[in-house]
Amino acid sequence: MELTWHGHSTWRVTVGDTDLLMDPFFDNPHTDHDPSEIETPDYVLLTHGHADHIAHIGQYANVTAVGTPEVTGYVADQYGVKDTIGMNIGGTVELGDAYITMHRADHTNGLDTAYENAGGTPVGYVISDTKPTQISDEESTTFYHAGDTGLMTEMREVIAPYLEPDAAAVPAGDHFTMGPMQAAIAVDWLDVDHAFPMHYDTFPPIEIDVEQFEREVKATGSEAEVHILDGDETFELPPGPL
Repeated sequence: MELTWHGHSTWRVTVGDTDLLMDPFFDNPHTDHDPSEIETPDYVLLTHGHADHIAHIGQYANVTAVGTPEVTGYVADQYGVKDTIGMNIGGTVELGDAYITMHRADHTNGLDTAYENAGGTPVGYVISDTKPTQISDEESTTFYHAGDTGLMTEMREVIAPYLEPDAAAVPAGDHFTMGPMQAAIAVDWLDVDHAFPMHYDTFPPIEIDVEQFEREVKATGSEAEVHILDGDETFELPPGPL
């Protein structure tokens, strides 16, 4: 599984022959790419409707968008997205070679930050190359994109034991989401092998010393390896256990 961070919460995840683009927003200082320069993905996954997560969905109007029914309906109406898959929390859908499980995130969801326009519950996604079951599969490879969220016990009580992510991208910029300390606790609760900070340094309120996140992860006692990626950098997530 290949994970490419394009800054903020924008990730490209490649599972087998299937390319997923998550939360397309390229007006951030960690990417040198214009959305028109990005190879067209097979699917676009949206965690919620805030502008810094859907700003460039119109560039992919011919790509199937996945999200809650409220958000997919909105991008179809407002951005001309032709094909959508509306799903909801707890559901798993098969997208090519990938299995996508939706989980809630603790955040708000005004569409385009117009709070009178409710966008349903914000979410995160657990992406795997095998379908989740109660039978542990040590050969599977699984990545958790937490979306915009605060710390929540479901990370420890549901996502870690039952969806078994090997790696997690967690927001660490504070102010609008978790900061480095709570993001580090999330990494510990998720019991992942690899951790990536995201959603930081895009705007003044979320500018942080990102190395604090690495220090905080170590302080929890977690054995997760922290990867502070450069913008547009790709990480190859190895299959199975370390």
